[in-house]
Amino acid sequence: MADAFKAIEGLIDRVSNRLIWKMASRTRTVATDVPIVSFTFDDVPETALTNGAPILEKYGASGTFYIAGGLEGRVEPDRKLISRGGCLELFRRGHEIGGHTFTHRRVRSYGKSLSADLERNADYLSDAGITRPASNFAFPYNAAWPLARRELARRYQTCRGAGEAINRGPVDPLMLQSVEIRQPEDHARGLTAWIDDAVKNPGWLIFFTHDVTETPTPYGCTPATFEHLVGYARERGCNILTVEAATRALGWETSAQ
Repeated sequence: MADAFKAIEGLIDRVSNRLIWKMASRTRTVATDVPIVSFTFDDVPETALTNGAPILEKYGASGTFYIAGGLEGRVEPDRKLISRGGCLELFRRGHEIGGHTFTHRRVRSYGKSLSADLERNADYLSDAGITRPASNFAFPYNAAWPLARRELARRYQTCRGAGEAINRGPVDPLMLQSVEIRQPEDHARGLTAWIDDAVKNPGWLIFFTHDVTETPTPYGCTPATFEHLVGYARERGCNILTVEAATRALGWETSAQ
């Protein structure tokens, strides 16, 4: 029964995302002569702070860390989630803190309570000492929902899903597409092909992952693989930017869409 439910959930997610990407109004343009690469983290396990952030900093770069406050300090069998002190440390080191809901549920499950949940996450980040409100959001489970667009547009400049694509030309800022860095490890290391693609035809490539550890979950990678990708992006002349910095580099306005 549980497997069947997950399959139905996944189908709804895929159909919703495809419809939104196909039907959403396109109000921003990705026009750049230099390829832009953003490295982002969802849920933010502790190892994203202890291993992922230092690798980015080694190459003079910063990342975007999408925080769901309700996951604070949660201990799971194969990972531990970041504390509010860890969030503040990331912020003080120049990384961007984004929103990811508070209770980390699919956006469609909230209904009218979505606003309260997003506000709760904003309060959590503020109480943690993060003085810049989150201006960018990532959908939990990469599951978008068209009925949430108005509320999300009111609060955020961009929303990120998955999609396995590079953002080029006219795009919907509330449905930015991204490429996942995940297991198996040989597949993750092969993601340099996406960087080559972005160099050949400049656009905005957004990577996302979760944990960065020697024994990663199915949704993470090893430090060696993460550094392989960051170093390769730098070697190929990409501009490695946070999501917020990328929107500024592209000349996007900060008003809600």
